[in-house]
Amino acid sequence: MSSSAAAVSGFEPKKEASDLKVRQHNSSAATSKAAKDSASIDEKDENVKKQQPPSEESPLCKVEAWVMPIVFTGLSFFTRMYKIGVNNHVVWDEAHFGKFGSYYLRHEFYHDVHPPLGKMLVGLSGYLAGYNGSWDFPSGEEYPDYLDYVKMRLFQATFSSLCVPMAYITAKAIGFSIPAVWLFTCLVLFENSYATLGRFILLDSMLQFFTVASFMFFILFHTQRKNPFSIKWWTTLALLGFNLGCAISVKMVGLFIITLVGIYTVADLWTLLPKQATLKTKKLQAWKVYGCHWIARIVCLIIIPFLVFLTCFRIHFALLSHSGTGDANMPSLFQATLDGSDVGKGPRDVALGSSFVSIKNQALGGALLHSHVQTFPQGSNQQQVTGYAYNDDNNIWFFDRIRIPGNQPWSNETETDIEYVRVGNEYRLVHRSTRKNLHADKIVAPVSKNDWEVAGFGYGFEVGDDMDNWIIEVIEQAGDEDKSMIHPLTTTFHIKHAVLGCYLTQTLKQLPEWGFRQSEMTCSHKISKNDKRTWWNVESHENEKLPDPDASFHYPKTNFFKDFLFLNRIMMATNNALVPDSDKYDSLASAAWQWPTLNVGLRLCGWNDDTVKYFLLGSPASTWPSTVSVIVLMIFIVVLAFRWQRQLTNFANDKALNTFMMGAFYPLLAWGLHFMPFVIMARVTYVHHYLPALYFALLVLAYFFEAIIRRPKGTLAKYITYITLVLYFAVVIGGFFYFSPISFGMDGPSKNYRYLDWLSGWKISDLNE
Repeated sequence: MSSSAAAVSGFEPKKEASDLKVRQHNSSAATSKAAKDSASIDEKDENVKKQQPPSEESPLCKVEAWVMPIVFTGLSFFTRMYKIGVNNHVVWDEAHFGKFGSYYLRHEFYHDVHPPLGKMLVGLSGYLAGYNGSWDFPSGEEYPDYLDYVKMRLFQATFSSLCVPMAYITAKAIGFSIPAVWLFTCLVLFENSYATLGRFILLDSMLQFFTVASFMFFILFHTQRKNPFSIKWWTTLALLGFNLGCAISVKMVGLFIITLVGIYTVADLWTLLPKQATLKTKKLQAWKVYGCHWIARIVCLIIIPFLVFLTCFRIHFALLSHSGTGDANMPSLFQATLDGSDVGKGPRDVALGSSFVSIKNQALGGALLHSHVQTFPQGSNQQQVTGYAYNDDNNIWFFDRIRIPGNQPWSNETETDIEYVRVGNEYRLVHRSTRKNLHADKIVAPVSKNDWEVAGFGYGFEVGDDMDNWIIEVIEQAGDEDKSMIHPLTTTFHIKHAVLGCYLTQTLKQLPEWGFRQSEMTCSHKISKNDKRTWWNVESHENEKLPDPDASFHYPKTNFFKDFLFLNRIMMATNNALVPDSDKYDSLASAAWQWPTLNVGLRLCGWNDDTVKYFLLGSPASTWPSTVSVIVLMIFIVVLAFRWQRQLTNFANDKALNTFMMGAFYPLLAWGLHFMPFVIMARVTYVHHYLPALYFALLVLAYFFEAIIRRPKGTLAKYITYITLVLYFAVVIGGFFYFSPISFGMDGPSKNYRYLDWLSGWKISDLNE
């Protein structure tokens, strides 16, 4: 029978029936396997649920959420405030920041490398303590009876104490289990370095508070990512921006936490980028929502922090309305606006011979033109001309006529003999105390080898040459005074050499020891139009023959934004100048690698037997393990990157990934941002610079414990895990109290604390360093 015939007879249908049975059997088998797999998954989920801690909705967790933050906060106040007043002397940098607080209470202008918020809060603590600002906090001196230093310290310790409940909230928001939340909170609570530094009148507690608060609101904002533009979403975002502004307003180190949030924001906006929509209306709506996300972050994370920073400086200028120690760092016109300032006093027109003036450079860090009897040890060997930032008799000069045969020097004995300094004319600048002329010649400058040396030469009108002649070129004139003459403060001018054509310049470089580390002055050809190193103005002016301006005269008001920018630039310049001096040994300074390894500590006061002593050192029970955790996490991330590249699954679910990112990855990034800059920067560094980074290292350590706790395991392994956790709690708490003398104060001979000297570099019991 042919195949076609067989088909017709029904053979093929019989085969189809057989195939159908096979398919049904396979389907039944697959269904059965799926049912078994489902049952297996359900069984696993049930086991996981049994191993998980109680749900946050359970009554026990609700009680814990209210009770434990209160308990931890109470303990934090104890660890930071216990025996806070036992040492009644000025301890370590209380000498600086207590003094700055006094300046606010006295309204005296000062200069410092840090923004003003922290120091204004120090001033507020003094005000609340009933202190009038009359003391300057001399280092190591005993506090006077009228200054309630204990209240001022309690004010600062409050900031350190509140970091503990914020650590609790942060760990909860990340998604840690209750044991891990408690562990991280205890690591912050029982950290000796925090308890030590948190009890003094310093900026570090406030910096730590605003850094921790910023990270807490950063995490809380992340938890609201699925509820965009809700009240909680806006609140956490706005509070994040506010605390970022406060952090950088205390110390510029706050820029590191801002960088962290900036990196997260870029990544967050990238993930929110609208996907291609099929309908035009949906695509347009998606881009509108995305634009709102941009606007919200610009307002809350850029504008709000900047306004906080700007407002702090506005209050700073308003409070410091009187002349003080920091006047010389600001432009002359600004100094003239301060009450009690001598800058800007005297006649408004400068005369030849009888007007004695100081001349200030307008560059950042500009100094007053200065000379002294010492000579250059090289070059011309003539009298040194330098720049000096402080008031001194050697800053005084006067203008004189150029030497012309047959002419006599101006005597200015009568009113009719007065001749004023005119723009564009040639003059000599004569140093009043030595009578040397300002002189330039084709001799290489001592430091800036591309410029000519400027020195003192000759003797006024009587002795000199053409190389003593200078031309005044006006750059700008403020106000409505005679623009053909120069006027103190309001006239900005160049001082151009009449023969060489170069310009008197402050190079902003320092001379060696033979020049007393003062600023170098040169005559430079290579200048630009806006090079303020060549811009000068008359700062002080004395002339008994000329009348003072009448009461109707007022200096033009300075621009707040220009003052704000200038002060920030000079702050950064001063901070960058804090480099280690190779000629001097600083026993307190340390390298960045020594902090996470606890290679060294820091003595905060004198070490005599009759002094209550404090030693800044991280808790070994937490600092060492946290350092190991940071290194392990770096390796782990590399492994995860290789696994991801091979398209292997790294995390079981989105919750595990989220906990890793917020509890490990971003804390590690924050640690790096707060630690690595101190590794590469040239400025002098100390142990306390590691404290913000340590907080994030402790969070990484807590994450590893969380990972161990969350990992599914048998009953025996679970008990071993919790026993280990309890033992580590005991080590952390016991270690804190073991080292508590370094935080609460070591009374009596230092040799009594020899048991604390685990490493030779600590030098707790050694009387001599």
